[in-house]
Amino acid sequence: MKIKKAIFPVAGLGTRFLPATKASPKEMMPVVDKPLIQYAVEEAIAAGITELIFVTSSTKRAIEDHFDQNFELEIKLKEKKKLDLLKEVQNIPPQGVSCIYVRQQETLGLGHAILCAKDLIGEEPFAILLADDLIDGPCLTEMLAAMKKKQAAGVLAVTEVSAAETQNYGIVVTDTTQRVTQMVEKPKPHKTPSRLAIVGRYILPPQIFKHLERTKKGAGNEIQLTDAIAALLDEFAIYAHKFSGTRYDCGDKLGYLKANLQLGLQHKECGPEWREYLRKLVL
Repeated sequence: MKIKKAIFPVAGLGTRFLPATKASPKEMMPVVDKPLIQYAVEEAIAAGITELIFVTSSTKRAIEDHFDQNFELEIKLKEKKKLDLLKEVQNIPPQGVSCIYVRQQETLGLGHAILCAKDLIGEEPFAILLADDLIDGPCLTEMLAAMKKKQAAGVLAVTEVSAAETQNYGIVVTDTTQRVTQMVEKPKPHKTPSRLAIVGRYILPPQIFKHLERTKKGAGNEIQLTDAIAALLDEFAIYAHKFSGTRYDCGDKLGYLKANLQLGLQHKECGPEWREYLRKLVL
């Protein structure tokens, strides 16, 4: 089945970036010249997603505005003959892609945020993308290919982390085919069954919702998506996928700075001068 829907959970408070996120969503923080959420959306669209479902809160109106038309801006750009910029803002998102918004009334964890989109997903598999994880590469496209190849019910993007970092992630154990056999949410380093961590990309079957409805609050006193996926493992084949490309943890200040540095180097407009500046800085 072709996957056409993706959920973007964007209701979090972004407290690690205060005061920058006091009045502006963390997902709208720019990496060079695009907000974090746009990178995730572009990755989804490149993978063939046509329905973007944003799980928001009352403080996230800027995200809706970003993906809506701005007629006044477009008129000004047209008058000033800035046609490249005009085309760019008119293509957020491109034709044929729809944006849907649903409110998460309480921030009760990632699992609860996904559950808020249940009625919009229906009975079909779907993707989840977390904007905090900026991935420079075709991660979701690779996951869809892996899903088709393995005839999987779901796929999780994973990466190796240090033992000290396991307490910050959902951790998976796989067999020799990369099928997931066990999942643990944020285990302590001395209790972790592996160092294979889930990052912010998932493809899941619709049956996840019945497990989310039954899932009790877990780590952090929140409804954890990992706990619900763990309940699927005996019933469905869920696989782990080690993606190519580079992942930047933009929920962390250092990761966010690294993303700006590296993507700035790749930027066609300012990349060469940025590289020269950095070269002089470290000499």
